[in-house]
Amino acid sequence: MSDPPRASGPRASGSQAAAVALTAAAAVAVAHAGPALASWPALRARLLPGLAGIGRADHVALTFDDGPDPASTPHFLEALAATGTRATFFVLGPMLARAPGLGRELVAAGHEVAVHGWEHRYTTFRTPWALADDLARSRDLVTDVTGRSPLFFRPPYGVLSAGALTAARRLGLRPVLWTAWGRDWTRRATPATVLATVRRDLAGGGTVLLHDCDCTSAPLSWRSALGALPALLDDCAARGLRVGPLAEHFTPPATTR
Repeated sequence: MSDPPRASGPRASGSQAAAVALTAAAAVAVAHAGPALASWPALRARLLPGLAGIGRADHVALTFDDGPDPASTPHFLEALAATGTRATFFVLGPMLARAPGLGRELVAAGHEVAVHGWEHRYTTFRTPWALADDLARSRDLVTDVTGRSPLFFRPPYGVLSAGALTAARRLGLRPVLWTAWGRDWTRRATPATVLATVRRDLAGGGTVLLHDCDCTSAPLSWRSALGALPALLDDCAARGLRVGPLAEHFTPPATTR
């Protein structure tokens, strides 16, 4: 049998152009969303320990997302003050804009304020330009309210993109995710389940994620995180682990002569 005739002319060139365009679009999409692979805890802890939040072996970084909220954050401040514990609060721009006094209170109490973004949306679904504006607005607001330039950035849902990484780098923000979380945002969460979930991955050098606000979570779910907090701090103390903010977490301990 003879070979079938090969396509040629405008139709062939049009098909080739479409294939090239499709391949290019796919490459752009992969490049933009590729960093989202770091959202897998086991993968990032092994390959990207800094991004995972792995720091000093004798230290645990305690972090909270989504606030500040006048209805809930003050309760966390009270619980932390009871043990003299400091933490890092990744704030959302609109929440901080509504409660700037609470943002200043965080800093006055010795806590660190970091950037969680302006809109709580997946970075993979947003353009690099929108992300650059989002992070810049958030960074500037934190600086204006607290008088301190933030050092760290955590993307919503812990999902990064090339656009988010580029924007963070240009703004001098270090992306940090976590090694242990409490799954405290669900309706079924209780202080007991939050504590048990954190304990599974709690280790020296790790970063713990909890939420001090329910603005993106089930209503009143923050109470589960708050209820688990005292026992979590007791656990760390029993293991000889110091709990503190990220800036302290990534700083080598002072040496004595």
